[in-house]
Amino acid sequence: MPLERTDPVVRIAVDLNRCQGYAQCAFLAPDVFAMHGEEALLYVPEADEEQREQLARAVAACPVQAILVDAVDVPAEAVSGAR
Repeated sequence: MPLERTDPVVRIAVDLNRCQGYAQCAFLAPDVFAMHGEEALLYVPEADEEQREQLARAVAACPVQAILVDAVDVPAEAVSGAR
């Protein structure tokens, strides 16, 4: 199924072995990160380009540097469905 997006995709990965549940990311990017209980972090693995600034703040604030963010350009054929 082709993607419906026209903006670059921002992919997020969190090293859950490194994450200590400080929750700074949940405060700075609440649309992407949320705490479940006191220690379990939930996150959306792909975000909109519009959330990039919030993500940058969350990455910078993580005291154990557990968050990785990468922007990926969506190929034109994936957006339009053409091959």
